[in-house]
Amino acid sequence: MGLSTDNIRTIEDESVRAKQTALNLDQIRNDFPIFQQTVYGKPLVYLDNAATTQKPQVVIDTLEKYYSTENSNIHRGVYYLSEIATEGYENAREKVRHFINAKSSKEIIFLRGTTEGINLVASSYGRKNINRGDEMIISQMEHHSNIVPWQILREEKDAKLKVIPINDNGELILEEYEKLLSEKTKLVSIVYVSNSLGTINPIDKIIELAHEKNIPVLVDAAQAVQHLRTDVQDLDCDFLVFSGHKIFGPTGIGVLYAKEGILQEMPPYQGGGDMISSVTFERTLYKNAPYKFEAGTPNISGAIGLSTALNYFQKIGIENIIQHENDLLNYATKALSAIDGIKLIGTAAKKASVLSFVIEGVHPHDVGTILDREGVAIRTGHHCTQPVMDRFNIPATSRASIAFYNTRDDIDALVNGIYKVKKIFG
Repeated sequence: MGLSTDNIRTIEDESVRAKQTALNLDQIRNDFPIFQQTVYGKPLVYLDNAATTQKPQVVIDTLEKYYSTENSNIHRGVYYLSEIATEGYENAREKVRHFINAKSSKEIIFLRGTTEGINLVASSYGRKNINRGDEMIISQMEHHSNIVPWQILREEKDAKLKVIPINDNGELILEEYEKLLSEKTKLVSIVYVSNSLGTINPIDKIIELAHEKNIPVLVDAAQAVQHLRTDVQDLDCDFLVFSGHKIFGPTGIGVLYAKEGILQEMPPYQGGGDMISSVTFERTLYKNAPYKFEAGTPNISGAIGLSTALNYFQKIGIENIIQHENDLLNYATKALSAIDGIKLIGTAAKKASVLSFVIEGVHPHDVGTILDREGVAIRTGHHCTQPVMDRFNIPATSRASIAFYNTRDDIDALVNGIYKVKKIFG
């Protein structure tokens, strides 16, 4: 798939197009069965990876194998299947520990995803440690899942929620952040990589400034772990959350990391089976972390599938992924910037693989609909970041988001589709 002669000016010279990558893209794309299909008779171009990523066959096979030969509940049975399932689940916890370089597997909690992880911290740590008049800090670029739980806590505790502003490039204004930090600040909760702008925030500096005042920091890494090397000990964050489905794993599984000392002091988030050591009608004794935060039957297959996804991801190599995705991001940025009437929303100096844009005179939903008929899947709307849209005085954007299995041909298809949009709308 290539660009038409009329549009070739938007793309770099063919000699640059031929730049070698460390990734074997043909082999990688063959690992993902979804790319073997067509959409409306055209090859599928999937550019909505910030919403969810596609799954390699090895992850699909893992789920099938679990349900076909290993399905059982965990931590309870003394029979073979239960032992196998328990081992797989706990091995997955250790895999996640290694992936983010946590000190102990006791610091790894499995839950449904990033959203539940933030809600757990707000409900457990927040309710215990946030009181009337206390302050919490988030940023203007947060996903709704890192806004609403803190608003609920604010109303419940009569606390205050402070917001770090962003500049016209979609970057945090660190000077304003420093001004917000005070003895009243009890928590900072911040996104690592913006899902709607692609901005990579200076998380290390944000954590350093907060820790100077003994303020704990939660990092929303839902858009970071699949694009950046993530080391919780190096960052020294107190909490970190991410979702399995955004890093090529199953839906319905996610991770909350928290320092062990903090977890042991936090009360349970939910009550039920498997998170207790003893129950009478008079009192209940809870297990230690992480188990006291995993009430009921967990997403066993999801955890095991996530472990397989992380193995696959690490086999490709984060440095190779970063190099390839940066190449695609630069290529796409130049191509889109050369089209008359397009404005990129989010032009931070440090970005990950997200391109949000608006086309003069065309609603993003129309852009998405026309691109869909060309086989190109992008996201349109506010991306669960309505305050970002308000900041830039727009109702919505069109967003193309890249993963390591995307190619320059995918970007060409996006650009060709946009030219068709412009032709239809005159």
